[in-house]
Amino acid sequence: MNAWLIAATALMLTLLPCLWVCVRRGPFDALVAFQLASTTTTLVLLLLAQGYRRDPFMDLALVSALLSFAGALTFVRLLERWL
Repeated sequence: MNAWLIAATALMLTLLPCLWVCVRRGPFDALVAFQLASTTTTLVLLLLAQGYRRDPFMDLALVSALLSFAGALTFVRLLERWL
């Protein structure tokens, strides 16, 4: 186990508070927690790619970043109904 994998494990633990906020708080707080979780997940994927020395995994992190942005826009679009 190298430093990259240890950092990825530590960052994965930070997803638990984001999950708690998504479940317990209102929609606006859930949106912020969703964006933070998406960014953290992308960073975890980058760290795992570096830790396992697999360059194709970097593409997965790029796709995750693009889809998280699209997911946030979709969530905001659905959220505007309750404003």
